[in-house]
Amino acid sequence: MNLVYGIKDKPKFPQLLIFAFQQVLAILAATIAVPTIIGNGMSQSAALFGAGVGTLVYQFFTKRNSPVYLGSSFAFLGSMFAAFAGAVSTAAGYVGLIIGATFAGLVYVVIAIVIKMVGVKWVDKLMPAAVIGPTVSIIGLSLAGNAVGDLTKGKVMVESVTQVIQDGAIVDSTSLVSGCSPYVALLCGLITLGAVMVFSVYGKKMMKLIPFILGILVGYVAATIFTVIGIATNNVALQIIDFSVFQNMSIFAIPDFTFLTALQGIKDVDATYIATVAVAYAPVAFVVFAEHIADHKNLSTIIDQNLLEEPGLHRTLLGDGVGSIAGAIFGGCPNTTYGESVGCVAITRNASVVTITAAAVMCIVISFFGPFVTFLATIPNCVMGGVCVALYGFIAVSGLKMIQKVDLGQSKNLFVVSVILITGIGNLSVSFGKVTLTSIACALILGILANVMLSKGKED
Repeated sequence: MNLVYGIKDKPKFPQLLIFAFQQVLAILAATIAVPTIIGNGMSQSAALFGAGVGTLVYQFFTKRNSPVYLGSSFAFLGSMFAAFAGAVSTAAGYVGLIIGATFAGLVYVVIAIVIKMVGVKWVDKLMPAAVIGPTVSIIGLSLAGNAVGDLTKGKVMVESVTQVIQDGAIVDSTSLVSGCSPYVALLCGLITLGAVMVFSVYGKKMMKLIPFILGILVGYVAATIFTVIGIATNNVALQIIDFSVFQNMSIFAIPDFTFLTALQGIKDVDATYIATVAVAYAPVAFVVFAEHIADHKNLSTIIDQNLLEEPGLHRTLLGDGVGSIAGAIFGGCPNTTYGESVGCVAITRNASVVTITAAAVMCIVISFFGPFVTFLATIPNCVMGGVCVALYGFIAVSGLKMIQKVDLGQSKNLFVVSVILITGIGNLSVSFGKVTLTSIACALILGILANVMLSKGKED
């Protein structure tokens, strides 16, 4: 791929801010989704701050030679729930979040030391293009349901009452659902997707480099028009954006950092709880390690530079591991490399590390400003869904491009690729107590085993 901006290139400052904001938009939804899912008072702003700090740590360890953004990891959701479930208080649960992330980060550090000693050639032998290509595709395809699901949702929520049987009696169950018409939301999502495609393909100069920002703006305007008409006519079906969140907004606020709450819960933590958290977190780090390699190999293909050799897999692992610890100290969420960020690099052809660094600083700064965080939070699901259709699709296609180099005329390669694609798309996952091997991890492990078994006695 011909890059507009290479790793070492530095866009002009006004352009840099716009490029960085585009990266922020790409990683925003997933980064703040994790603390929202976990609950227990976890702060979205703190998670945004932690992701920014984690990314800067990653850039430090990789000597600013890898255009990767770190954000809240979904792989550790089960581990985070376990940290709160085993705690005697919410504050102790926050201590568990930091301890758990530290154990996971140390796993990365140990693996990095081993790789530094033995090199990375074994990685290429164990995970050739026939293994990594379809795995990268699965990363994008596994997110497809999220993108499509968001396409029909808005931000205005209404109560939905359904009847369920509880203890032999029929009772009402109340839940919050998107109030707008799914068809109106879908229209806004498709308008967003169409705008992203048009600006990316037909845009001139700067427009071609910021298709996500322009697409989101177009989609937001469309959603605003529908919402205004819906408010004027008292028609909830047309109301997509929830503007009421601006009413109780603070102009400036310090995020609720995890370590501040954790300080109050240290007295409630004992050795048994620490061991429980370690068991919940450490094994997951090995799962995320596999995804770490897949993301970096994918990005290596996009920028035509082997990141496993320069800056080196040991450095990227150190950056990811220590960055996860730093992110959890502030936001509670262990960090991981983001496919959305990789997709953004692929579509915009902007691999400038300075852009990633600026995005990290921007996340740190805006986490303190209520109006900006609130505005970002009002971007409708359907609009972000339209953007993510393109983002996740590019991840999937990047993996398919790797498979182009694989000789599928060989039965060995055909079986390896087939096993990964079917088990990944089929969403095969396995749980061992509190540890869950995701569909991506299962597909990758089975692919590696198939590759090893069928390579016996053969030259690669």
